[in-house]
Amino acid sequence: MSNLVELSAPDLAAMLCSRVCHDLINPVGAIGNGLQALDDPAQADMRDLAQELIANAAKQSLAKLEFARLAYGASSTAGTQFDTREGERVGQIYYGIEKANLTWNFDPILISKNKGKLLMNMLLIASEAVFRGGEVSVTMGGEAGNESIEIVATSDKDKRQKTLIPANLLKYMSGEVEEVTAREIQPFYTGLLARLANMELEVTLEDSVFRFNAIPKG
Repeated sequence: MSNLVELSAPDLAAMLCSRVCHDLINPVGAIGNGLQALDDPAQADMRDLAQELIANAAKQSLAKLEFARLAYGASSTAGTQFDTREGERVGQIYYGIEKANLTWNFDPILISKNKGKLLMNMLLIASEAVFRGGEVSVTMGGEAGNESIEIVATSDKDKRQKTLIPANLLKYMSGEVEEVTAREIQPFYTGLLARLANMELEVTLEDSVFRFNAIPKG
């Protein structure tokens, strides 16, 4: 078994920045293409389509930026606490551009920032598990400071939707790898956050139901 791979702070920051850039490059590029079409007199008949393209791409960019701010960055919540109301608000915005629907099944609470970031990264992984559409629910319970997280993602088999465990998820969340690149940084970061929050991650897939739990150790 490999030892836990260690990343320096600059390397971790650089890879997370690469992940954000990767997520934004398509919608930002679409905004540029739409603006070029608006400026081209020869494409006057495409004006309405270009405006719609810009509006949709701007919505996607904003959703991805807001999500990245909570999942990777220093959130605006005060002190060392993460307000789950903000997590729900941003999660709903992000899922608004995804194919799955998000249901929030617990009352607002304040949790540690590492646990809050873990929650947001788990939501991102759950959306990838039902990439063709479905239902994602999130529940949090337990004593204050010792909360557990449960996320359930379900695809609709009648619509021939597919549920999967994202490629190499367990491998990179464990941290027991030889190296990490920007391609795998998000699941690696999820596992890192779980270890910082002293939590164990469990993933199962059965009958088109993806379950993702974070359970306090000890």
